[in-house]
Amino acid sequence: MPDASFPVIPAPLAPIQPPRDCPLCPRLVEVRQTVATEYPGWWNAPVPPFGDGEAWLAVVGLAPGKHGAHRTGRPFTGDGAGPLLYGTLAKFGLAEGAFAAKVDDGLTLKGAVILNAVKCLPPENKPTPDEIRTCRTFLEQELAALPRLSVVIALGEIAHRSVIKALGGRLPKARFAHLAEHRLPGGGPVILDSYHCSRYNQNTGRLTPEMFEGVFARAMELRG
Repeated sequence: MPDASFPVIPAPLAPIQPPRDCPLCPRLVEVRQTVATEYPGWWNAPVPPFGDGEAWLAVVGLAPGKHGAHRTGRPFTGDGAGPLLYGTLAKFGLAEGAFAAKVDDGLTLKGAVILNAVKCLPPENKPTPDEIRTCRTFLEQELAALPRLSVVIALGEIAHRSVIKALGGRLPKARFAHLAEHRLPGGGPVILDSYHCSRYNQNTGRLTPEMFEGVFARAMELRG
């Protein structure tokens, strides 16, 4: 079991989180159990949201990374994607405190919350369509539980697809592209797309800090 240093789920979203031993995706259950055997001190459970329950901005990632959120219990904490994401949030006044890639670093988010399309670690970071669909129930409830939500940033195509569907949109009308902007017919938050801030995308130049900051700059404009 995790020790007391693991984060507390933001209160407004706590009632709609899956249990630590969520049984809904057998393949992901097997992964959790296998990793827990090797690393019993890790989080090894569905990863809860992190941030402000009154957020106007939701950032939606793909799924926990093995050495990141699956280990630490906090999204984008402990892997190569975290410094860029949290550094960008801080630059736009959405994070307070110093990010030190550990759950007890005192970092807090103000006006922003981080969610995942899939809450458990998938093999090779590739959840199946059924796993994405099953976990979308939680994403739908999380987005609906944010009373001030006006903008959603989707990190990568899988997150984009899941967010569009969670908010009642239809594919392929809303196609993924970096900095693409989507307004759904029924209203609701504006959806902004970004390439995922993974270390791979950073190393290959697919996503630069300037490109990533451009997405958040647009989100700030949309907030008004």
